[in-house]
Amino acid sequence: MKIAIIAGTGFYNLPALEGQPPTTVDTTYGQAVITTGKWHGAEVAFLTRHGVNHTVPPSQVNYRANIQALKNWGAELVIGVNVVGGVDKNLAPGALQLIDDFIDFTHGRADTFFDGVQEGGVQHIDMTYIYDKKIQKALAESAKNADIKLHEGGIYAVYNGPRFESPAEIRMCAMLGVTVVGMTGVPEATLAREAGLRYAAIAAVANPAAGLSDEEISHEGVGEVIKGCAGNVITIIDGAIKILAS
Repeated sequence: MKIAIIAGTGFYNLPALEGQPPTTVDTTYGQAVITTGKWHGAEVAFLTRHGVNHTVPPSQVNYRANIQALKNWGAELVIGVNVVGGVDKNLAPGALQLIDDFIDFTHGRADTFFDGVQEGGVQHIDMTYIYDKKIQKALAESAKNADIKLHEGGIYAVYNGPRFESPAEIRMCAMLGVTVVGMTGVPEATLAREAGLRYAAIAAVANPAAGLSDEEISHEGVGEVIKGCAGNVITIIDGAIKILAS
């Protein structure tokens, strides 16, 4: 079993892979950096979207290279970790949410492998079941076993960033039934689907979305919250890998 983990803000290494050097790999779409090792008997690859020093903004992440690198490595399952703002008022900072669906408000991203240029031509890929039920079940079971609350049924609205969303954008999202907002869920999930990789995502809520709190959102504040809940995210992934690898 080969399992890939993709994470962003606040997640720059995995304890299970400590001491393993990152490797730069070449793909048709550019370079990607992955760290590989073993975790509960499974082969694991870890990729941090924004680079080890958080230097790549969400709209400039080379999502195609990242997914292609993981596919070339032989990944079968992919677990994405996204840092998000909460639109659902029941999601306090530090809450964790499984993602079931998305709305894409991004623009200008290289968001498909089937662009008519690469081999295979233009293809239209169904997105009805984009988030893999088996991985979701393993994540939910792991959270339950660890007595960590993991909300289910999340809808993720994806914006370009790196700016945070406006209060009006958040009000619109709330009317559309959106649960969380972030900047990296698409095209990562859709490219994984195009590449034939089974994908699921867990979102860590860093703050109430714009207009839902009296306080302004800050990068530093987001980092502090994520630092506090990162251990729970790792615990859930740890248990899920154990389940998936058995």
